[in-house]
Amino acid sequence: MSSAVVGFILLMIPVVLVLVTLAKSVRIVPQARAAVVERLGRYYRTLVPGLTVVIPFVDKVGRMIDLREQVVSFPPRAVITEDNLVVNIDTVIYFQVTDPRAASYEINNYIHAIEQLTVTTLRNVIGGMNLEQTLTSRDQINGQLRGQLDDATGKWGIRVNRVELKAIDPPISIQDSMEKQMRAERDRRAAILTAEGVKQSQILTAEGDKQSQILRAEGSREARRLEAEGQARAIDIVFNAIHDGDPDEKLLSYQYLQVLPQIAQGSSNKLWIIPSEFTKALEGLSNVFPGMGKKPTPPGGTGGTSATGSASVPGRPAVTGGTPSASRPSSAPPDDEGGRRTGEYGTPSP
Repeated sequence: MSSAVVGFILLMIPVVLVLVTLAKSVRIVPQARAAVVERLGRYYRTLVPGLTVVIPFVDKVGRMIDLREQVVSFPPRAVITEDNLVVNIDTVIYFQVTDPRAASYEINNYIHAIEQLTVTTLRNVIGGMNLEQTLTSRDQINGQLRGQLDDATGKWGIRVNRVELKAIDPPISIQDSMEKQMRAERDRRAAILTAEGVKQSQILTAEGDKQSQILRAEGSREARRLEAEGQARAIDIVFNAIHDGDPDEKLLSYQYLQVLPQIAQGSSNKLWIIPSEFTKALEGLSNVFPGMGKKPTPPGGTGGTSATGSASVPGRPAVTGGTPSASRPSSAPPDDEGGRRTGEYGTPSP
Protein backbone atom coordinates (compact mmCIF):
# COMPACT_ATOMS: atom_id res chain seq x y z
CA MET A 1 0.00 0.00 0.00
CA SER A 2 1.46 3.36 -0.98
CA SER A 3 1.92 6.25 1.36
CA ALA A 4 -0.73 8.30 -0.55
CA VAL A 5 -3.41 5.77 0.12
CA VAL A 6 -2.49 5.54 3.78
CA GLY A 7 -2.53 9.31 4.06
CA PHE A 8 -6.03 9.47 2.43
CA ILE A 9 -7.39 6.92 4.83
CA LEU A 10 -5.97 8.75 7.78
CA LEU A 11 -7.54 11.94 6.47
CA MET A 12 -10.98 10.39 6.01
CA ILE A 13 -11.17 8.98 9.51
CA PRO A 14 -11.60 12.40 11.20
CA VAL A 15 -14.10 13.42 8.54
CA VAL A 16 -16.20 10.34 9.21
CA LEU A 17 -16.04 10.95 12.95
CA VAL A 18 -17.17 14.53 12.45
CA LEU A 19 -20.12 13.45 10.28
CA VAL A 20 -21.19 10.81 12.78
CA THR A 21 -20.95 13.33 15.62
CA LEU A 22 -23.06 15.83 13.71
CA ALA A 23 -25.64 13.16 12.91
CA LYS A 24 -25.96 12.22 16.56
CA SER A 25 -26.06 15.84 17.66
CA VAL A 26 -28.96 16.97 15.48
CA ARG A 27 -32.43 15.46 16.06
CA ILE A 28 -35.73 16.33 14.34
CA VAL A 29 -38.92 15.63 16.31
CA PRO A 30 -42.16 15.41 14.21
CA GLN A 31 -45.35 17.22 15.16
CA ALA A 32 -47.50 15.56 17.88
CA ARG A 33 -44.52 13.49 18.93
CA ALA A 34 -42.27 13.68 21.98
CA ALA A 35 -39.07 12.04 23.19
CA VAL A 36 -37.21 12.00 26.49
CA VAL A 37 -33.45 12.70 26.70
CA GLU A 38 -31.27 10.88 29.23
CA ARG A 39 -27.89 12.37 30.06
CA LEU A 40 -25.46 9.82 31.47
CA GLY A 41 -28.40 7.51 32.26
CA ARG A 42 -30.63 10.02 34.03
CA TYR A 43 -33.66 11.88 32.74
CA TYR A 44 -32.56 15.24 31.39
CA ARG A 45 -35.40 16.78 29.36
CA THR A 46 -38.25 16.13 26.92
CA LEU A 47 -37.76 16.99 23.27
CA VAL A 48 -40.49 19.09 21.65
CA PRO A 49 -41.40 18.98 17.94
CA GLY A 50 -38.78 20.65 15.73
CA LEU A 51 -34.94 20.67 15.32
CA THR A 52 -32.99 19.89 18.48
CA VAL A 53 -29.25 19.55 19.18
CA VAL A 54 -28.02 17.07 21.76
CA ILE A 55 -24.56 16.11 22.92
CA PRO A 56 -23.53 12.89 21.23
CA PHE A 57 -22.29 9.98 23.33
CA VAL A 58 -23.53 11.87 26.41
CA ASP A 59 -27.23 12.39 25.77
CA LYS A 60 -29.40 9.43 24.83
CA VAL A 61 -32.69 10.05 23.06
CA GLY A 62 -35.44 7.56 23.92
CA ARG A 63 -38.22 6.28 21.65
CA MET A 64 -40.73 8.63 20.16
CA ILE A 65 -44.07 8.79 21.97
CA ASP A 66 -47.26 9.61 20.04
CA LEU A 67 -49.22 12.41 21.73
CA ARG A 68 -52.35 11.99 19.59
CA GLU A 69 -55.49 10.24 20.82
CA GLN A 70 -55.16 6.52 20.28
CA VAL A 71 -57.79 3.84 19.84
CA VAL A 72 -57.17 0.33 21.08
CA SER A 73 -59.65 -2.53 20.60
CA PHE A 74 -59.33 -5.48 22.95
CA PRO A 75 -60.50 -9.01 22.13
CA PRO A 76 -63.65 -10.46 23.78
CA ARG A 77 -63.33 -11.30 27.43
CA ALA A 78 -65.51 -13.68 29.44
CA VAL A 79 -67.30 -11.91 32.28
CA ILE A 80 -69.69 -13.41 34.85
CA THR A 81 -72.81 -11.45 35.75
CA GLU A 82 -74.56 -11.30 39.09
CA ASP A 83 -77.02 -14.06 38.07
CA ASN A 84 -74.07 -16.38 37.19
CA LEU A 85 -74.25 -16.06 33.42
CA VAL A 86 -71.09 -15.87 31.33
CA VAL A 87 -71.06 -13.15 28.67
CA ASN A 88 -68.32 -12.14 26.25
CA ILE A 89 -67.69 -8.40 26.03
CA ASP A 90 -65.57 -6.49 23.50
CA THR A 91 -64.21 -3.13 24.61
CA VAL A 92 -62.68 -0.14 22.83
CA ILE A 93 -60.48 2.38 24.69
CA TYR A 94 -59.79 5.94 23.56
CA PHE A 95 -56.80 7.40 25.43
CA GLN A 96 -54.10 10.04 25.01
CA VAL A 97 -50.59 10.45 26.45
CA THR A 98 -50.36 13.73 28.31
CA ASP A 99 -46.98 13.28 30.06
CA PRO A 100 -44.23 11.57 27.99
CA ARG A 101 -41.89 11.37 30.98
CA ALA A 102 -44.46 9.50 33.14
CA ALA A 103 -45.46 7.26 30.22
CA SER A 104 -41.80 6.34 29.78
CA TYR A 105 -40.75 5.83 33.41
CA GLU A 106 -43.94 5.08 35.38
CA ILE A 107 -45.07 2.08 33.32
CA ASN A 108 -43.21 -0.35 31.13
CA ASN A 109 -45.91 -1.00 28.50
CA TYR A 110 -48.90 1.25 29.07
CA ILE A 111 -51.04 -0.33 26.31
CA HIS A 112 -50.79 -3.79 27.88
CA ALA A 113 -51.38 -2.27 31.30
CA ILE A 114 -54.51 -0.49 30.07
CA GLU A 115 -55.84 -3.75 28.57
CA GLN A 116 -55.41 -5.70 31.80
CA LEU A 117 -56.84 -2.87 33.88
CA THR A 118 -59.86 -2.70 31.57
CA VAL A 119 -60.56 -6.43 31.96
CA THR A 120 -60.39 -6.38 35.75
CA THR A 121 -62.47 -3.22 36.03
CA LEU A 122 -65.05 -4.61 33.62
CA ARG A 123 -65.42 -7.78 35.68
CA ASN A 124 -65.93 -5.78 38.84
CA VAL A 125 -68.62 -3.63 37.23
CA ILE A 126 -70.48 -6.44 35.45
CA GLY A 127 -70.31 -8.67 38.53
CA GLY A 128 -72.75 -6.34 40.29
CA MET A 129 -75.38 -6.44 37.49
CA ASN A 130 -77.67 -9.09 36.13
CA LEU A 131 -77.95 -9.94 32.45
CA GLU A 132 -80.83 -7.60 31.73
CA GLN A 133 -79.09 -4.67 33.38
CA THR A 134 -75.90 -5.48 31.51
CA LEU A 135 -77.69 -5.41 28.17
CA THR A 136 -79.61 -2.21 28.87
CA SER A 137 -77.05 -0.17 30.88
CA ARG A 138 -74.21 0.39 28.45
CA ASP A 139 -73.94 4.08 29.18
CA GLN A 140 -73.69 3.39 32.89
CA ILE A 141 -71.02 0.72 32.33
CA ASN A 142 -69.05 3.02 30.03
CA GLY A 143 -69.12 5.82 32.60
CA GLN A 144 -67.94 3.57 35.44
CA LEU A 145 -65.13 2.09 33.33
CA ARG A 146 -63.94 5.48 32.17
CA GLY A 147 -63.89 6.91 35.69
CA GLN A 148 -61.94 4.01 37.20
CA LEU A 149 -59.50 3.73 34.29
CA ASP A 150 -58.85 7.47 34.25
CA ASP A 151 -58.06 7.43 37.97
CA ALA A 152 -55.69 4.47 37.58
CA THR A 153 -53.86 5.73 34.47
CA GLY A 154 -53.48 9.32 35.64
CA LYS A 155 -50.15 8.59 37.33
CA TRP A 156 -48.91 7.03 34.09
CA GLY A 157 -49.37 10.29 32.21
CA ILE A 158 -52.36 8.89 30.25
CA ARG A 159 -55.88 10.29 30.04
CA VAL A 160 -58.72 7.90 29.15
CA ASN A 161 -61.27 9.82 27.09
CA ARG A 162 -63.87 7.19 26.28
CA VAL A 163 -64.64 3.54 26.89
CA GLU A 164 -67.11 1.78 24.62
CA LEU A 165 -68.55 -1.73 24.69
CA LYS A 166 -68.54 -3.07 21.16
CA ALA A 167 -70.60 -6.18 21.81
CA ILE A 168 -72.15 -8.12 24.67
CA ASP A 169 -72.68 -11.75 23.66
CA PRO A 170 -74.69 -13.93 26.10
CA PRO A 171 -74.68 -17.75 25.76
CA ILE A 172 -76.54 -19.36 22.87
CA SER A 173 -79.20 -20.87 25.15
CA ILE A 174 -79.84 -17.48 26.71
CA GLN A 175 -80.08 -15.90 23.27
CA ASP A 176 -82.73 -18.46 22.24
CA SER A 177 -84.71 -17.79 25.42
CA MET A 178 -84.47 -14.04 24.84
CA GLU A 179 -85.69 -14.43 21.27
CA LYS A 180 -88.67 -16.50 22.43
CA GLN A 181 -89.44 -13.93 25.12
CA MET A 182 -89.25 -11.06 22.66
CA ARG A 183 -91.41 -12.98 20.18
CA ALA A 184 -94.03 -13.60 22.88
CA GLU A 185 -93.89 -9.95 23.92
CA ARG A 186 -94.39 -8.81 20.33
CA ASP A 187 -97.31 -11.21 19.92
CA ARG A 188 -98.85 -9.87 23.12
CA ARG A 189 -98.47 -6.30 21.95
CA ALA A 190 -99.93 -7.17 18.55
CA ALA A 191 -102.94 -8.82 20.22
CA ILE A 192 -103.43 -5.81 22.47
CA LEU A 193 -103.23 -3.41 19.55
CA THR A 194 -105.67 -5.54 17.56
CA ALA A 195 -108.11 -5.63 20.48
CA GLU A 196 -107.79 -1.88 20.93
CA GLY A 197 -108.44 -1.37 17.25
CA VAL A 198 -111.54 -3.60 17.32
CA LYS A 199 -112.78 -1.83 20.46
CA GLN A 200 -112.27 1.60 18.94
CA SER A 201 -113.94 0.47 15.71
CA GLN A 202 -116.97 -0.85 17.60
CA ILE A 203 -117.19 2.33 19.65
CA LEU A 204 -117.06 4.47 16.54
CA THR A 205 -119.63 2.25 14.81
CA ALA A 206 -121.96 2.48 17.80
CA GLU A 207 -121.51 6.24 17.94
CA GLY A 208 -122.26 6.46 14.24
CA ASP A 209 -125.39 4.31 14.60
CA LYS A 210 -126.51 6.40 17.55
CA GLN A 211 -126.02 9.65 15.68
CA SER A 212 -127.73 8.30 12.56
CA GLN A 213 -130.73 7.07 14.60
CA ILE A 214 -130.95 10.40 16.37
CA LEU A 215 -130.81 12.26 13.06
CA ARG A 216 -133.39 9.93 11.49
CA ALA A 217 -135.67 10.36 14.52
CA GLU A 218 -135.27 14.13 14.37
CA GLY A 219 -135.94 14.08 10.63
CA SER A 220 -139.02 11.89 11.06
CA ARG A 221 -140.29 14.12 13.85
CA GLU A 222 -139.74 17.22 11.76
CA ALA A 223 -141.43 15.56 8.76
CA ARG A 224 -144.47 14.55 10.85
CA ARG A 225 -144.64 18.02 12.33
CA LEU A 226 -144.51 19.64 8.91
CA GLU A 227 -147.06 17.14 7.56
CA ALA A 228 -149.35 17.83 10.50
CA GLU A 229 -148.95 21.54 9.99
CA GLY A 230 -149.68 21.10 6.29
CA GLN A 231 -152.79 19.01 6.99
CA ALA A 232 -153.97 21.47 9.60
CA ARG A 233 -153.39 24.29 7.16
CA ALA A 234 -155.21 22.43 4.40
CA ILE A 235 -158.15 21.61 6.71
CA ASP A 236 -158.26 25.21 7.83
CA ILE A 237 -158.23 26.42 4.24
CA VAL A 238 -160.96 23.96 3.22
CA PHE A 239 -163.04 24.82 6.30
CA ASN A 240 -162.71 28.53 5.61
CA ALA A 241 -163.48 28.00 1.94
CA ILE A 242 -166.62 25.96 2.76
CA HIS A 243 -167.89 28.53 5.22
CA ASP A 244 -167.02 31.38 2.92
CA GLY A 245 -168.90 29.64 0.07
CA ASP A 246 -172.01 29.07 2.29
CA PRO A 247 -173.01 25.67 0.72
CA ASP A 248 -176.69 24.68 0.52
CA GLU A 249 -178.35 21.29 1.23
CA LYS A 250 -178.10 20.16 -2.36
CA LEU A 251 -174.33 20.42 -2.42
CA LEU A 252 -174.01 18.67 0.97
CA SER A 253 -176.25 15.83 -0.22
CA TYR A 254 -174.14 15.35 -3.32
CA GLN A 255 -170.95 15.27 -1.22
CA TYR A 256 -172.49 12.59 1.06
CA LEU A 257 -173.20 10.41 -1.96
CA GLN A 258 -169.61 10.79 -3.16
CA VAL A 259 -168.09 9.86 0.21
CA LEU A 260 -170.37 6.89 0.85
CA PRO A 261 -168.64 4.44 -1.61
CA GLN A 262 -165.28 5.27 -0.13
CA ILE A 263 -166.47 4.16 3.32
CA ALA A 264 -167.36 0.69 2.04
CA GLN A 265 -164.07 0.12 0.19
CA GLY A 266 -161.81 -2.72 1.32
CA SER A 267 -162.41 -6.44 1.84
CA SER A 268 -162.00 -6.12 5.62
CA ASN A 269 -165.00 -3.81 6.04
CA LYS A 270 -167.70 -5.93 7.69
CA LEU A 271 -169.73 -3.17 9.34
CA TRP A 272 -170.41 0.40 8.24
CA ILE A 273 -172.94 2.93 9.50
CA ILE A 274 -174.89 5.45 7.50
CA PRO A 275 -175.15 8.76 9.38
CA SER A 276 -178.60 10.12 10.17
CA GLU A 277 -177.94 13.23 8.15
CA PHE A 278 -177.90 11.01 5.06
CA THR A 279 -181.72 10.93 5.07
CA LYS A 280 -181.77 14.66 4.77
CA ALA A 281 -179.39 14.42 1.87
CA LEU A 282 -181.65 11.92 0.12
CA GLU A 283 -184.63 14.20 0.72
CA GLY A 284 -182.73 17.03 -0.89
CA LEU A 285 -181.88 14.87 -3.87
CA SER A 286 -185.49 13.72 -4.17
CA ASN A 287 -186.51 17.29 -4.49
CA VAL A 288 -183.89 17.82 -7.20
CA PHE A 289 -184.56 14.50 -8.99
CA PRO A 290 -188.27 13.57 -8.72
CA GLY A 291 -187.67 10.06 -10.06
CA MET A 292 -185.86 9.06 -6.88
CA GLY A 293 -189.07 9.34 -4.85
CA LYS A 294 -190.17 5.81 -5.81
CA LYS A 295 -188.71 3.33 -3.33
CA PRO A 296 -187.86 -0.11 -4.68
CA THR A 297 -188.79 -3.03 -2.47
CA PRO A 298 -185.74 -5.13 -1.52
CA PRO A 299 -186.16 -8.88 -1.95
CA GLY A 300 -187.04 -10.78 1.21
CA GLY A 301 -187.32 -7.66 3.38
CA THR A 302 -189.68 -4.90 4.38
CA GLY A 303 -189.22 -1.34 3.29
CA GLY A 304 -189.45 1.82 5.30
CA THR A 305 -192.27 4.32 5.17
CA SER A 306 -190.14 7.35 4.36
CA ALA A 307 -190.93 9.42 1.33
CA THR A 308 -187.39 9.33 0.15
CA GLY A 309 -187.45 5.66 -0.90
CA SER A 310 -184.37 3.42 -0.92
CA ALA A 311 -181.23 3.18 -3.00
CA SER A 312 -179.66 -0.20 -3.77
CA VAL A 313 -176.20 -0.64 -5.24
CA PRO A 314 -175.04 -4.14 -6.34
CA GLY A 315 -172.37 -5.46 -4.04
CA ARG A 316 -173.03 -2.69 -1.46
CA PRO A 317 -175.41 -2.40 1.52
CA ALA A 318 -178.93 -1.27 0.83
CA VAL A 319 -180.03 2.20 1.82
CA THR A 320 -183.46 2.65 3.30
CA GLY A 321 -184.92 6.10 3.36
CA GLY A 322 -185.70 7.69 6.68
CA THR A 323 -183.62 5.32 8.82
CA PRO A 324 -179.91 4.54 8.92
CA SER A 325 -179.08 0.98 7.88
CA ALA A 326 -176.19 -1.06 9.31
CA SER A 327 -174.65 -3.88 7.30
CA ARG A 328 -173.84 -6.82 9.57
CA PRO A 329 -174.23 -10.64 9.52
CA SER A 330 -177.79 -12.02 9.68
CA SER A 331 -177.17 -13.58 13.07
CA ALA A 332 -176.00 -10.31 14.67
CA PRO A 333 -178.51 -8.76 17.08
CA PRO A 334 -179.63 -5.19 16.53
CA ASP A 335 -177.90 -2.39 18.32
CA ASP A 336 -180.47 -1.03 20.75
CA GLU A 337 -178.44 2.00 21.56
CA GLY A 338 -178.01 2.78 17.87
CA GLY A 339 -181.70 2.16 17.33
CA ARG A 340 -182.61 4.57 20.01
CA ARG A 341 -180.21 7.07 18.53
CA THR A 342 -181.46 6.76 14.91
CA GLY A 343 -185.04 5.76 15.45
CA GLU A 344 -185.25 2.28 13.79
CA TYR A 345 -183.25 -0.23 11.79
CA GLY A 346 -183.69 -1.27 8.26
CA THR A 347 -183.48 -4.75 6.88
CA PRO A 348 -179.94 -6.22 7.07
CA SER A 349 -178.36 -6.41 3.69
CA PRO A 350 -177.31 -9.84 2.43
